[in-house]
Amino acid sequence: MRSLLEQFDASEDSIRRIVAETVDGADDGELFLEQSQSEALVFDNGRLKTANFNTDQGFGLRAVAGEATGYAHSSELSEASLRRAADAVATVKSGYSGTLSAAPARTNRHLYADVNPIDQPGFEDKAKLLQEIDGWLRAKDPRVRQVTASLTASWQHIEILRGDGQVARDIRPLVRMSVQVMVGDGDRQESGSYGVGGRQSFGAFLATESWQFAASEALRQALVNLEAIPAPAGTFDIVLSSGWPGVMLHEAVGHGLEGDFNRKKTSAFAGLMGQQVAARGVTVVDDGTIAERRGSLTIDDEGTPTNRNVLIEDGKLVGYMQDRQNARLMGVAATGNGRRESYAHQPMPRMTNTFMTAGNMEPAEIIASVKHGIYAVSFGGGQVDITSGKFVFGCTEAYMIEDGKVTRPIKGAMLIGNGPDAMHRVSMIGNDMKLDTGIGMCGKGGQGVPVGVGQPHLRMDQMTVGGTRA
Repeated sequence: MRSLLEQFDASEDSIRRIVAETVDGADDGELFLEQSQSEALVFDNGRLKTANFNTDQGFGLRAVAGEATGYAHSSELSEASLRRAADAVATVKSGYSGTLSAAPARTNRHLYADVNPIDQPGFEDKAKLLQEIDGWLRAKDPRVRQVTASLTASWQHIEILRGDGQVARDIRPLVRMSVQVMVGDGDRQESGSYGVGGRQSFGAFLATESWQFAASEALRQALVNLEAIPAPAGTFDIVLSSGWPGVMLHEAVGHGLEGDFNRKKTSAFAGLMGQQVAARGVTVVDDGTIAERRGSLTIDDEGTPTNRNVLIEDGKLVGYMQDRQNARLMGVAATGNGRRESYAHQPMPRMTNTFMTAGNMEPAEIIASVKHGIYAVSFGGGQVDITSGKFVFGCTEAYMIEDGKVTRPIKGAMLIGNGPDAMHRVSMIGNDMKLDTGIGMCGKGGQGVPVGVGQPHLRMDQMTVGGTRA
């Protein structure tokens, strides 16, 4: 494949010289080049509602001097635009004299295939499949009132040129299939959803048994919610299911373990390194090295190979997620968590695949241990305050637990708490850790990046639940 440096309207020698001059005297910096394609098809309410295809390319030039960063970007790959960017970025070095940090280690690892998932299957076949999903669900149950099915894919080619001349490259595929179903009975309507995806081609995701399973799960959740009673409000022992409920861990704990929040002391976990921040047995990991997972990266967006980073071990805080700038300022090693949405954005510490490791309890034992509580199977949206650690999460599928048995489905349950406090309330950890099905997106500082989450079944004691009945 043709190098992105070769697509500049400039000689490679000129590009290298401009980048070297820009970061000379700075602590760090690089030229980030990107070429990308994306496609999205949405079939909604019996028709193809959206069919988008987009291509983009550009560069971002950065110089880092202490805590300050100079950054400029352009979609024009020309020597003139690069020089204009260099003039703007170089101002961050005014009166500053630094030493360029050592380049990231190199890697020959490849976590995903060099494929463009937009190419296969073609547009017509994708549209036909979405229509088939719609028809299949409507035929499956007369209570189905609306179906929304979507296929999204992207292909990203990046190159990172450092001032010392090192070049790192990565080609990143990403796909996702999602199904949402609305069912009704009289005046009452409820919905359910399910999705799958990863860093690969659509392949097996579009096999008949795969899309029918996804559609069936979305319908099952919707029908469960159609029978659900209003959730109670109060304090309950909570059992969280495995997999996607790890999104609560991601939001309530994961963001608080990113390096920038801790360096600036705006995280609820700041200054607690080595201390007990969770119950014994709780181990939290961020791992960007899992093949073909949604949050995985061969290298991060600064060129650092991703790692399996242990953040909390047996309840003790042992590490933060770091990009290069925060790692240097905190006197630690970069962890491969420097991520950016695109060439138009600066990198910052971000999660990849964040999860709690397995314990030794059977899920059935955990549920049976609860006299009167709530079983949360799936979450929707949530809000978190990084500084205080306070969070609110809405359950999209949940049930009452009565005398150790899962009974009636409930709707409108809101899990309310504080991240560090909630981690101390974990009393039982299941042996069934699994990652989500490949649907996660994470927002921070106006940037969105794909992520993975996961956990085993968990029991959390005496958590606050917001509901609509006493």
